[in-house]
Amino acid sequence: MAYAALVSLAQTLEQILKHDQHSIFCHEKRLLKSLHKNTVFLLAFLEDFSGKPNNVEGRITDAANEAEDIIECLIYEHIHSLKSCGGTQNANSSPFRNQHKFKKHYQKLPKINEDVVSIVEEVVKIKNSLLRFQDLQLNDSSPSSSPVINAPTKNDAMVGFDDDLLMIKTRLCGESSKLQVIPIFGMGGIGKTTLAKNAYDDPLTMQHFHIRAWVTVSQDYSVQEILFTLLFSIKEFKEVFDEEVHSYELMSERVYKSLKGRKYLIVMDDMWSTKAWDDVKRLFPDDNNGSRIMLTTRLSDVAAYADSSSPLHEMHCMNMVQSWNLLRKKVFKQECCPPELENIGRMIARSCRGLPLAIVVIAGLLSTISRTQDSWENIADNVSSAVQANDKQFAKILSLSYTHLPHHLRPCFLYMGGFPEDYEIHVSKLIKLWIAEGFLKPSVSKSFEEEAEEFLENLVKRSLVFIKRRKSNGKIKSCSVHDLVRDLCIRKGQEEKFLNVNKILSKSIRNQRRLSISRSSLTLLSNIYAPSVRTIFCFQHCQRLLSALEGFRLLRVLDAVKLIFRKFPPQLLELVLLRYLAFTFWHEGEFDLPASVSKFQNLQTLFMCPYMKKYENVRIRVRFPVEIWRMPQLRHLVLLKIDALPDPCARSSPLRNLQTLSVVKNFKCTERIMQMIPNLKKLGIVYDGDEKEWSDYHLDNLVHLHQLEKLNICVENRLRDRTPLWENLALPMMLKKLTLRSCLLSLQDMAIIGSLLNLEVLKLRYCSYEDSKWETSEEEFPKLKSLLIIGTNLQHWITESSHFPRLNRLMLCGCNKLDEIPNVIGEIPTLELIEVSRWNKCLVESAKRIKEEQQESGNESLQVRILI
Repeated sequence: MAYAALVSLAQTLEQILKHDQHSIFCHEKRLLKSLHKNTVFLLAFLEDFSGKPNNVEGRITDAANEAEDIIECLIYEHIHSLKSCGGTQNANSSPFRNQHKFKKHYQKLPKINEDVVSIVEEVVKIKNSLLRFQDLQLNDSSPSSSPVINAPTKNDAMVGFDDDLLMIKTRLCGESSKLQVIPIFGMGGIGKTTLAKNAYDDPLTMQHFHIRAWVTVSQDYSVQEILFTLLFSIKEFKEVFDEEVHSYELMSERVYKSLKGRKYLIVMDDMWSTKAWDDVKRLFPDDNNGSRIMLTTRLSDVAAYADSSSPLHEMHCMNMVQSWNLLRKKVFKQECCPPELENIGRMIARSCRGLPLAIVVIAGLLSTISRTQDSWENIADNVSSAVQANDKQFAKILSLSYTHLPHHLRPCFLYMGGFPEDYEIHVSKLIKLWIAEGFLKPSVSKSFEEEAEEFLENLVKRSLVFIKRRKSNGKIKSCSVHDLVRDLCIRKGQEEKFLNVNKILSKSIRNQRRLSISRSSLTLLSNIYAPSVRTIFCFQHCQRLLSALEGFRLLRVLDAVKLIFRKFPPQLLELVLLRYLAFTFWHEGEFDLPASVSKFQNLQTLFMCPYMKKYENVRIRVRFPVEIWRMPQLRHLVLLKIDALPDPCARSSPLRNLQTLSVVKNFKCTERIMQMIPNLKKLGIVYDGDEKEWSDYHLDNLVHLHQLEKLNICVENRLRDRTPLWENLALPMMLKKLTLRSCLLSLQDMAIIGSLLNLEVLKLRYCSYEDSKWETSEEEFPKLKSLLIIGTNLQHWITESSHFPRLNRLMLCGCNKLDEIPNVIGEIPTLELIEVSRWNKCLVESAKRIKEEQQESGNESLQVRILI
C-alpha cells in the first residue's frame, strides 16, 4: 500500500517543516527536507504510472512506514519528556537526547533516508524505461481516445431478470390470504438481494402492504439486532413507541402485537441457517390477510425449511444474451455500443460466467478506461485467465478490478473491509476516518471533505461500493460493500499489511497498520506491543481494551463507540497522536473532559455519544474545559446535547479548522464565539429554555458565520409557541440546508428564509406559524430543491409556482389543518415527487388531483407517494 504510506508520510513531514512545532528536529531539517522531496517524487511516480508493472511498491511501503514510525516515535517520546519536565525541556539544553530510547530512534533517521534515496534511484531507472516504452507505442500506433466515465444509474434495473421480478410480484400481491413465505435462493452475487429489493420497492408492493420491513440476517446474526430492526421499521407506522423496551421477551411481544391485524411484508435477506428462521418465525402472526415473508439465501435447504409447501424461486446464472445486455447497459447506458467493441464486449460478458455481480463489477471497470479495442482486449485477456479456476473465479475477477484501481483509491477501498459484514457505513463518518488516516493529499481548490466525496463517488461508479441511502440533496448518506467484495478487501488488506480483520489476533499484527477487532480478539491485546498499529476499530463492548492501549501508543484512530465510559479515561490521554476519537459515555450525572484534553494537538474528530435507553426527559451534562480552544487541528466536534462551550480566555486561539459543531445546548452566538469558529460549515443547537429571552442567545450573530452551510436548531417542547425564535432574524447567505424543530415562525421569518440564495433543503419539523398562515413572494427560494413540513398548525398556504422555481421534492406529514396543496405546486417544472401522509385524506386527494392534472397536460414525470 505504497500510496497510502507515502501520502501519510508527506503530511507528517509537511507539518514538521512548515510549523516547526517539534524542536527535536532542528538539527535534521536538511535531512527531513530531502526525505520530503523524495516522498513527493515517489508519489508522483505512482500517480503517473498507475497500473504499470514494477517491483518496488513493497519496498516503498516498508520504507515510508518505517520512516513515519521513527519520526512519530520521536515526537511521542518528546511530548512525554516535556510532560515529565513541566514543559520546559528542549532538545538542545537537556539530557533528553541522551536517553537510550530516544537516541536509538534518532540514530535511525539517516539510515532510513539513505534507503529512500536508494529506492528513488531505482525508480528513476524504471521511470525512464517506462517512458521509452511509451514512446515506442506512440510511434507504432494511433492515439487512443480519452477515457469515458458514465454516471451510475439511480437504481439497479433487473436487466435479464424481468420474468423473475414479475413472478415475485405476482406472489407478493396474489389473491391468497394465507401468510406465505417466498424463498429466493442462488449463489452469491447472482442477484437475489437486487431482485428482492426491486420487488420490495415496487409502487404496487408499497401500496399493497400496510407495513414493510427489511432485515439483513447474515451469518453472524443477533436475534436482538433483528428485533431492533423490526421495531425501528414498525415505528414509522405507529405514533407511540416505547424505546425503553429492550428485553427479548418484551421486544418479541411488541413486534407481534404491532404486526397483528395488519397486512405486512417482511424481507429476511441473506439467511444462512435454519436456526435463524426458528428464532424469528413466531414473531409473525397469520391473520389470513395476505401478509408475506420474503427471504433470500444461498442455501436450498434453508430456503425450503421456512415453508415446505411454498415453491422455491431459484436464481439462475444469465445466458449469453442476458449477460451482454447487462454489460452493455451498465457501460453505455442509453448510448449504442461502438461496433468495433461489440465482439470484445461479448467475450468479456461470456467470461463472467453469467454472474450478475461479476458483470456489474467488470462494467464499472470498463466505464473508466478508454473505449478502444486495445484497452478492451487487455481486459478481456485478463478476465479469461482469471476465471479458469471455477472455485475462485469471482475472487480473481474482483482482484482484477482492484488491480486497475488508481493508487489513490486503493487505501480508501481496502478500508471498507474494516467494517462488519452487511454494515451500513455512514459517509460522514467514513470521510472523517479517511482524512484522519492521511489518505488524501491537500488541494488548493478542494477541501479534504470534498475530495473524499469524489473518491467515494468514483468507487460507486466502479460498482465496488453500493449506495444504501441518499440525502435530500442527492449526495450519498450511507453505503455498503457486498460480502464478497469485503472478503477481497480483507484478503488484500492483510497481504499488504494494511488491515487485519482476523477474529483471533496474534503477534503477527505487529506488522499491521490497522486492526478491526471483535470480543474474541481482545483477550490477546493486552499481551501485544504493536507501535506500528495506527488504527483500532472496536465493534464489541469490552472494557479490557483500555488496559491494552499501552501497547498501541502511536494510534491515530480509535473508533470505540461500543465502549461506555462513566468518566474520561486517563489512558486515552497517553495517545497524544490521536486524530480521530469516538466513544460512548454514561449519561447519568455529569461527564467532564479534563483540561489535559488539550494534549490532543493532532485531534481532528471527537465523537461522543451518550448511552441512554430513552432520550426524552434526560438531562445530559457534558462540560468542556476552556482548553478546548487550544486544539488547533479540530475539524469536527460531534457531541449529542453537550452544554454550551466555555467562553474563550485570553490565551485561546480561533479554531480555524473547525467545520462541524453538533449538538450544543443553549449555544450563545456572541460575536467573540463567532470569531473563534470562523470557518464552521455545520452547526446543530438545542435550546431548552435556561435563558429568559431569545435575545440572550444572540442568534442574529449567526450571520457572521460566512462559511456555514448546514444549520439545525431544535427548541424543547416546553418552549414551543412561546415567542418567535428571532427578534431580528439574520442568517448567513452560504446556507444550503436549514432544519428547524418546534420553532414559532412569523411571516417575516419565512420571507427571510426564502431570501437565502443558496438554500437547497428546508426541513420544518413541528414548527408553528403565526396566524397559521404562510404566504410566499416572487424571487424567494431560488435554489430550493427539497421542502419537508412535518407536524404543523399551517392552515393557509398561498404561493405561486414561480416562488419555488427548482423544487424537486415536497413532503407533507402531520399537516392535519392544511386542507389542500396549492394546485400551482404541480406547475413547477422541476417537481418530481410529492409525498403525503395517508392519515390526511384531504392532502392525499389534493396530491392525486395535482398528478392527474399534470398527466392530462402531458407531464408524466410527477410521482405521488402515500406515506403509510
